[in-house]
Amino acid sequence: MNHSFFAYIFRMRYIARWALMRNTRTENVEEHSYEAAVLAHALAVIGRDVFHKDLDPDKTAVAALFHDAPEIITGDMPTPVKYHNPSLQTAYKQVEAAAQDKLLSMLPPELAPAYAPLVRESDLEIRRYVKAADKLSAYIKCVEELKAGNSEFKKAAEQTLAALKEMKMEELEWFMERFLPAFSLTLDELQ
Repeated sequence: MNHSFFAYIFRMRYIARWALMRNTRTENVEEHSYEAAVLAHALAVIGRDVFHKDLDPDKTAVAALFHDAPEIITGDMPTPVKYHNPSLQTAYKQVEAAAQDKLLSMLPPELAPAYAPLVRESDLEIRRYVKAADKLSAYIKCVEELKAGNSEFKKAAEQTLAALKEMKMEELEWFMERFLPAFSLTLDELQ
């Protein structure tokens, strides 16, 4: 039997993000997932090594790689649309669940149990770190767009920064204090 799960996963590169915004550089779901994985891993390492929490950075990074997998089927719903009202948000969650089911049905039965927790984001503690990394990645995108002179991202940057602060996550605050300022620098300034 032909299983298409991985062929679908590799199509993340064709799903554009920030569709409602003028971008100086386009971003796709595949590269965003990679960035979210790097950030989720970092947040979990900070949680484990700085705040002495029982976290698995590797599991957290892998979960982040798959966190937007349903968007291969649904597309990337812009945040202002997705969260416009509760009924739309509920309907989108149902569509997302159906997309998760469809993706998992593309795996051989022997592999589905290993991928179900990743595609469904079922580990609540890991999901929290992935969500923080997802937001942090969005904020970094805003910072980079603003650095390139694209004021279209000004409001998104303000809203995303406020959302990050509302998370009240010590690992996130620790990361942002130490690493975030460098994202506003040019390559020459980084050296």
